[in-house]
Amino acid sequence: MQLPVTTREFDAGIDIVSEGQTVTQCCILIDGFTYRYRHTLEGKRQIIAFHVSGDIPDLHSLHMCYMDHSFAATTRSLIGFISHDAVWNLCMRRPNVAAALWRETLIDGAIFREWIVGLGRLSGLSRTAHLLCEIAMRMRAVGLAPEGVYRLPLTQHELADALGLTVVTVNRVLRDLRIAGLVERERSRMTIRDWRGLARLGEFDARYLHFRVPIAMMPIPQPERA
Repeated sequence: MQLPVTTREFDAGIDIVSEGQTVTQCCILIDGFTYRYRHTLEGKRQIIAFHVSGDIPDLHSLHMCYMDHSFAATTRSLIGFISHDAVWNLCMRRPNVAAALWRETLIDGAIFREWIVGLGRLSGLSRTAHLLCEIAMRMRAVGLAPEGVYRLPLTQHELADALGLTVVTVNRVLRDLRIAGLVERERSRMTIRDWRGLARLGEFDARYLHFRVPIAMMPIPQPERA
């Protein structure tokens, strides 16, 4: 069954869906990099999730069509839009598809839980290391991070708003990671030099991502156990 998909490109910094909207379609990130965020009453932004190609960032809108957060692009991104009616019809006809979409929402929840622990209990250095590991694994899973090298189209302001840090702190943390020989960043190109060291620092355990491919088969090795 072929779904009716309409596509549209969005420039960096442009909202794809805004908080307060009532939506009648789901978005699929075909190409690019996006994030979800909310603003406080004082206007401070908190980024609550990043998304890579293949993700369906607003799948929850099938059940909750009122958007309680915004969804924007960090770089020029191609988005596919599918009406809720079409998705519901597909789920009714193909129970295996409905199960796959339900699994997607559960993994999304697992990532949220991991972020909450990091924001509440990890140091700025550790939570930055954890985020870089997560993005590397998620991009590697869709073929976008060969040999631990991937495009990270995020400004230091965006990293700060995701990590709950100041821009000055993010700059210092990235410098410390580079000096320690763990990563190297050149503009939007991120290279992980020492995966085991970075994962250990970030207390990163990829099991919360629930990859169907066994973790042992992932090209990037997992942190050693004590």
